Amino acid sequence: MKVLDLFNVKDYGVIVTGGASGIGLAFVESLAENGAKVTILDFNAERVEREVARLQALGQQVRGSVVDLTDRPAVHRAFDVAVQTHGRLDVVFANAGIDPGIGIIGPNGERTIEGALENYDDERWNRVIDINLNAVFTTIKAAARHMKPQRSGRIIITTSVASVRNSALAAAYPAAKAGAAHLMRNAALELARYNILVNAISPGPFVTNIGEGHTRDPQVQAQVAKIIPLHRMGNTQEMKGLALFLASPASSFMTGAEIFNDGGLSIGPPID
Repeated sequence: MKVLDLFNVKDYGVIVTGGASGIGLAFVESLAENGAKVTILDFNAERVEREVARLQALGQQVRGSVVDLTDRPAVHRAFDVAVQTHGRLDVVFANAGIDPGIGIIGPNGERTIEGALENYDDERWNRVIDINLNAVFTTIKAAARHMKPQRSGRIIITTSVASVRNSALAAAYPAAKAGAAHLMRNAALELARYNILVNAISPGPFVTNIGEGHTRDPQVQAQVAKIIPLHRMGNTQEMKGLALFLASPASSFMTGAEIFNDGGLSIGPPID
């Protein structure tokens, strides 16, 4: 067998939550470009329609479904339809996530009043935990329900460098991502006997629409780049190779791993 054959995902049935933009869309493109049948689950109807139309026009096998991931019965129904449509479920990316809102430190480098623990909005806390942690649990649960009977599958969770590194983000985000990382390891251990591999991709700062797209501001990028050893933010296209690796037979002996794709941020500040 040639090494490239290990990355073959042709006709795989794939589901990507939060797949209509950012890192999730890069996951969708990576698998669809290589012949997989991909379902996008996302709450933004306009983005779902636009990206599905664009990818289908390129000849790729992509469909979409508008789903609120906090609606657990709706998530399970969406999985059922995707599996029925594609005929199988090989890979699930539990990717959907939202930002924590205002952080401990504001754009001016000073502490914020709203981001302090005692002032952080309860509703915002619950929303971040619901999407970034509880929805991951729901996604894993839905995936396992279909994968266990076939005794195979890949579940890939998007965590964050914030799961292991202190930051100026408001408390809800690192708490949720750390929880998702531990949930990944627990699921990997429980599902190993069914040959279901569970791993995580842990991004550092990437240029995406999260945080109302503020990372697209060149000044923000320049500030963030100062704390990254590679001195720049990531481009979502730099997620595609890792996504394909974890979704394909190339990673057949890997489970319970959290792989950091962060420009070196998790290992420390730049040494110049």
